[in-house]
Amino acid sequence: MEKTADPPTVSPLPPQRLSSIDAFRGFVMFLMLAEILHFSKVAAKFAEEQTFWGGFWRFLAFQQSHVPWTGCTLHDLIYPGFVFLVGVAVPFSIASRIARGQSYTSMTVHAFQRAFVLVLLGVFLVSQGSSQTNWTFINTLTRIGVGYGFLFLLAFCTVRVQVGVLVAILVGYWAAFAAYPLPGPGFDWSKTGVSPDWEHNAVGFAAHWNKNTNLGWAFDVWFLNLFPRKSPFIFDSGGYPTLSSISSLGTMILGLLAGNILLSNRSDAKKIGVFVLLGIVCLLIGWLCGFLGICPIVKRIGTPSWVLFSTGFCFLFLAGFHLVLDVLRCRKPFFPLIVIGSNSIVAYCIASTALNSYFIKNLKIHLGGDFFKWFGAVYEPLFIGAVVLLINWLILFWMYRQKIFVRV
Repeated sequence: MEKTADPPTVSPLPPQRLSSIDAFRGFVMFLMLAEILHFSKVAAKFAEEQTFWGGFWRFLAFQQSHVPWTGCTLHDLIYPGFVFLVGVAVPFSIASRIARGQSYTSMTVHAFQRAFVLVLLGVFLVSQGSSQTNWTFINTLTRIGVGYGFLFLLAFCTVRVQVGVLVAILVGYWAAFAAYPLPGPGFDWSKTGVSPDWEHNAVGFAAHWNKNTNLGWAFDVWFLNLFPRKSPFIFDSGGYPTLSSISSLGTMILGLLAGNILLSNRSDAKKIGVFVLLGIVCLLIGWLCGFLGICPIVKRIGTPSWVLFSTGFCFLFLAGFHLVLDVLRCRKPFFPLIVIGSNSIVAYCIASTALNSYFIKNLKIHLGGDFFKWFGAVYEPLFIGAVVLLINWLILFWMYRQKIFVRV
């Protein structure tokens, strides 16, 4: 790779930690932790009501769920937001390590060690409750780990090289899926978990990105069966392929570009202006590709249009958080998010394990089964979720006060 004469930013002192990054990361993780609020269970109680209140809860439930295939909800933005922020943080991490006198070799070794640990941690989390290791690579931490080492090496390249690699990834990923043949007349749909008349199947050229009939599915039928399994891999029920780690690297590269901008000597106004411009451009290109049928917006397989569309929102969120927290210095209202964002790995593990189920079980034992019905049976799931969410935050707050920050 072509290297710059110096790392992204070299300073005799470590760069200042930006509250906007922690708050943005905290917002992303809050959306994940807030799944415990179970808006869908509340909305189900209003399923027959065509009222404002019923529509309100159905809207919240929709935004707290993933779309079946194409499209996007607020909940769908959790993963790209987390991945984008990994890229944003890399220039700050490199600059901080350089200021502490670390060599390029030691930083590279650490980066690949971190990548390896993230992959194993992701595999461990998805293997909970299984009788053997579940070798799958679609977990958020796993996908980050797969691309993190390459991202680190790219951080020492020129912007031109970074953009070139980004374009190559998006175009190459698109072309590979586009070249994979569509199901023929004799295709066995039973091995895909999808019926040929599924309402979310696209027709025409966009069908190359249909669920479990695409290149990613075909790759996993070969790749995942190389690992020990209780039964042969046939398909993933959610349609998530291992190859999505490739497009995830594209999201991280866009975050890397954003991190370099934040760390640059540009004025705050120019930084925010660039983020807004990039956000709008990415949103428009991603939406247009989906609208024209060139490449549908599918989060589950990380289509290039999805990468651009979702990252467009990330750029706009980053612009807003940077303006409010770093420029206007309005931090107090966002302190709860900063607490979560400062220990995002812990927050992720809390949301990805059975810990919350343990909390709910014990709360009902010690407080009584009727305690959470104070606001009515309709809102019981919401009330329980709110109490558990508060417990999650208090754990993270205690760690924040004790200056315990878990890093990989």
